Amino acid sequence: MGLFTKEIAIDLGTANTIIIYNDKVVVDEPSIVAIERSSGKIIAVGKKAQMMHGKTHENIKTIRPLRGGVIADFHAAEHMIREMIKMIDLRKSWFPPALKMVICIPSGITEVEERAVKDSAEQAGAKEVRLIHEPMAAAIGIGIDVLEPIGNMVIDIGGGTSEIAVIALGGIVNNKSIRIAGDEFNSDIEEYMRKQHNLNIGERTAERIKIEVGAALADIDNPPPEYAVHGRDMLTGIPKEVIINHAEIAHALDKSIMKIEAAVLNALEMTPPELAADIFETGIYLAGGGSLLRGLDKRIQLRTKLKVHVAEDPLRAVARGTGIALKNFDKFTFLIK
Repeated sequence: MGLFTKEIAIDLGTANTIIIYNDKVVVDEPSIVAIERSSGKIIAVGKKAQMMHGKTHENIKTIRPLRGGVIADFHAAEHMIREMIKMIDLRKSWFPPALKMVICIPSGITEVEERAVKDSAEQAGAKEVRLIHEPMAAAIGIGIDVLEPIGNMVIDIGGGTSEIAVIALGGIVNNKSIRIAGDEFNSDIEEYMRKQHNLNIGERTAERIKIEVGAALADIDNPPPEYAVHGRDMLTGIPKEVIINHAEIAHALDKSIMKIEAAVLNALEMTPPELAADIFETGIYLAGGGSLLRGLDKRIQLRTKLKVHVAEDPLRAVARGTGIALKNFDKFTFLIK
């Protein structure tokens, strides 16, 4: 059966799902599904569904199956995984291949939520499903030797959760998982635009603002140019344009970033003294899409007085680590459950 077994690594994220097959990223799509209400048929998955998000009529609904890092809609999640697996070209054999999957999950989820991930993958055609925790996968993807007796702190800021973990000897010594991450940043931006500019904007526009002019500090090197936002005026109901800058967004995101900082300090307080001494030497590693926020590394550095390193290609660090764990299955057996 070994011939017909295909091994794939999946980073099942709240915002994006990444699939690695044969050491290559073969699928990198938004975690979103468009469904026809009358028949329940899946119309689109990933980028195509993302383009429909916020623009649908009453017979089409777009669903993001994951919320806060966990499966919120079981049926949609199963379809999404199945459709994304179809995007990989597995038609190299006559028989449908047996799929062995390693899926990445947040470290703070319950056993029931873990079971939902496994069930969704099995319903989507997996013969064997293993799970690995996000901070561990991020550490492996960044290039840290997680099996060494050295303490490393990893902060993975994704779409639904921020995972803060201290890792040593191939295990998570302590971790803090908070549901404040990219989605929360988008909500903050939507709220800020409503209150400050009387402008009603959608989730996709908020995400765009975050990418174009998002910042964690008002005072940053190489600030981005001002950005024109289009939305609906809440007073007149007429579409209008507002020009905003990075300092406004830094102000809008301040509360959420303070909560992430508090969680980082809390994780450091819980760290055994020998490992704390290691972290002073090695510093803190940032991964996940949220770490691309301008000035976030500088802000955490100012708060903790520790060196902060941003992973190269932080968006894919977790997926890359999941792929490495799958490839070196024997070496990392005890990390994968």
